[in-house]
Amino acid sequence: MRGRGDRARRRTGRSRVQLTYWLEHAWLGTHVEPGVALTVADERITEVRTGVGAPPPGATVLRGLTLPGLANAHSHAFHRALRGTVQVGTGTFWTWREIMYGVAQQLTPDSYFDLARAVYAEMALAGITAVGEFHYLHHQQDGTPYDNPNAMGEALIAAAAAAGIRITLLDTMYLHGGLGRDGHKPLTGPQVRFGDGSAERWYERWSQLKGGGHAVIGAALHSVRAVSAAADGYAAFARWTDGVPTHIHLSEQPAENEACLAAYGRTPARLLADAGFWKPTATAVHATHLTGEDIGLLGRSGSTVCMCPTTERDLADGIGPAPRLRAAGSPLSLGSDSHAVIDLFEEARAMELNERLRTRARGHWTAAQLLRAASEDGHASLGRPDAGRLEQGALADFTTIALDSVRTAGPVPRLGAETAVFAATGADVTHTVVGGRQIVRDGHHLLVEDVPAALTAAIAAARG
Repeated sequence: MRGRGDRARRRTGRSRVQLTYWLEHAWLGTHVEPGVALTVADERITEVRTGVGAPPPGATVLRGLTLPGLANAHSHAFHRALRGTVQVGTGTFWTWREIMYGVAQQLTPDSYFDLARAVYAEMALAGITAVGEFHYLHHQQDGTPYDNPNAMGEALIAAAAAAGIRITLLDTMYLHGGLGRDGHKPLTGPQVRFGDGSAERWYERWSQLKGGGHAVIGAALHSVRAVSAAADGYAAFARWTDGVPTHIHLSEQPAENEACLAAYGRTPARLLADAGFWKPTATAVHATHLTGEDIGLLGRSGSTVCMCPTTERDLADGIGPAPRLRAAGSPLSLGSDSHAVIDLFEEARAMELNERLRTRARGHWTAAQLLRAASEDGHASLGRPDAGRLEQGALADFTTIALDSVRTAGPVPRLGAETAVFAATGADVTHTVVGGRQIVRDGHHLLVEDVPAALTAAIAAARG
């Protein structure tokens, strides 16, 4: 039975348990600091002490370089089942999409839970402490809602909890099968699982989702291909979702822009701006093929842009105008999207290296700026502005990479940010902590005993 001490602790906000982590080296946003002690209570960092040369008694020791937890701002968990398969032969984004639909058709709430749990565990092993799940696989194979219309979304929320990471469920409105010169096309085949029939029915289902704790409920429009400005109401969506994270695939393909111009006489970015979509809580995913006006619209609104360089090059989409977007005022975040690989260090360096190839110049971002895109700005785009920093009051979400692997050995520790971005991979992650709780220790996931086996079994089931 709880006594007066418990009631007093609840009144004062104190936790019964405080933990101390001693970080051999820590990235504090501007520099690497040796010997840092973090005190954690109630899932938050309550104290940061520097100059602590040795571990305090009872502290958990994290050797290497500790960084704020990484934010994977754009994920489609079921795409993980495509890894390897879609790398055979040739094709385009559109042929890749047909293979993806085949996997989407097979999943049930139970099998999706198993797959997502394994995928999110893989993310934790790569230092990711929060994921933005762009979720549109809503209904049964014939489009009929489950008895619980949010069964699939709730499976994803439960999977993230089981893997020990945070999730922002970006429940997606997806009502049409494409945009042609004659208007929007109906959903067909596997796409019928994605649709709610109308914007109002989507809102009715979406408003029943419950967040809290490890889960934030956000919202998304799939794209201008899948939602009609005229009939489906971008403006209504903007009103319904005011104050929550909202995401959209934007101008990923030139064909999308061409169809939108033919149908509306405006680019996708302008069409959305006219409906009031762009705001600081909004995120454009990909934004690969933008006009100068589009870039200005996004930048002036303070909307984030989520770059997914590995997917964008895997699908031959192109290189987005990330430096111009940043200069215009848009924060940048990063996502692994189709999960060709799950490695935010790779995504961060790819954003810089892609620009080097395009411009034949180096140094478009510092390592500090790229780490911020992979952490703080990503968390903010997922509705958690209190994450992504190692400072008092922030969520106690952090990850540690080894500085003595074959990839990271050699550089002096003060160059840890550069080492992390330009040399490390997810395989160098040794520890991941979420809410002060160790999820990964010494490279082993503590909640999912055998992550490769879990992935193998779940992917086999998803392929049918």
